[in-house]
Amino acid sequence: MLDFALPRALLVLVLLVLPPSTVQRSTLGERALPPLSPAAISTLATHPDPLKHLDPQHPSSHLSQILIPRVPDTENNTQVRNYIVSTLETLKWHVELDAFNDTTPFGQKQFTNIIATKDPKASQRVILAAHFDSKYFPEPNRFLGATDSAAPCAMMLDLAETLNGLLDERAQRLEAGIEEDEDVSDTTLQLVFFDGEEAFLEWTDTDSIYGARHLAEKWATTYALPNSKRRLMGPQATEISGIEHLILLDLLGAENPLVRSYTLDTAWLFDALVSVEKRLGDNNLFAYDNEQGMIAGKWKSFFYTRTSVDTNFGGIGDDHVPFLRKGVDVLHLITSPFPFVWHTVRDDGSALHLPTMRRWNILFRVFMAEYLHLRPDELNGRVESSSTAVERSDDDLSAA
Repeated sequence: MLDFALPRALLVLVLLVLPPSTVQRSTLGERALPPLSPAAISTLATHPDPLKHLDPQHPSSHLSQILIPRVPDTENNTQVRNYIVSTLETLKWHVELDAFNDTTPFGQKQFTNIIATKDPKASQRVILAAHFDSKYFPEPNRFLGATDSAAPCAMMLDLAETLNGLLDERAQRLEAGIEEDEDVSDTTLQLVFFDGEEAFLEWTDTDSIYGARHLAEKWATTYALPNSKRRLMGPQATEISGIEHLILLDLLGAENPLVRSYTLDTAWLFDALVSVEKRLGDNNLFAYDNEQGMIAGKWKSFFYTRTSVDTNFGGIGDDHVPFLRKGVDVLHLITSPFPFVWHTVRDDGSALHLPTMRRWNILFRVFMAEYLHLRPDELNGRVESSSTAVERSDDDLSAA
């Protein structure tokens, strides 16, 4: 995100110059997201354990595997990339590496975006994204970037594991012609882990969001091959035209976050997420240990109350900007003001708040299940099989 040497009180909004309207719009448009039953929500909130892979003290958790210095074009960056790829391939997702070179203040560097797609033949996709690189700090300062953005990346891997069996079952129903809404059912989940979000020196148009700039341009000029999708949304469909929404996560994991809605085009989606939060909180599903601030009647929303606006007004500079400028509908979930540890070496495991991360995890599970019209009422057995596969992979890594 945009790195300013300004007082923290001013690090709230950075207005972007964006067109008032764009050609690319959400294919399915604003729509109701059918709420899950209380039983289904309870299942998603508890199976698998929403903190299992977010605990920085557990050496085999997703978070622990990511929470190392991981500056682009370094061995650590490659190590984290390989871990993300192997985790998703174990779940049998289609994984593509988007590798390229670009000029930085320190010369040519190689960057590699990770693109994981549950169903590559789907005509549309909703993207959940975060950057997996960490900011360059000269030795001996070693920046871990726990909130920025190791924790969001770990949440995405947890989501893939949790929804994997449900997505498989929905695909089977679609193939059999018994899925109720074929438009929604032909929207797959795609996870994008951007490389090179951080500036090496100072945030500029050329020293920042290297991976996002490259991928947005690549997808805008790459046409879907004939017969590569179940159906194409027009005769000249580009890869970027198949994006239903881009949901970008950043600076999440610290206590008491506040997130606002930035664009009118996704205000309804923001409202849907707030609705999920209220249902979960009121039913005491955020309750954790002795954390009083998470129990029903005492929890506070993670979201600013949305005001009525009649135009898009921009937001904080981040990986979503190249896609937003090409007309992709974006929901940017970033804490504002930034966590007090932002871009300091204190952004390590101690900056993370387990009850807050657990709550984010549950929130994303239910929100994405409702967005994709999944049916998790009988999730337990399916998740156990997916979890076992991931656990075996963890055991293999530990043994190695």
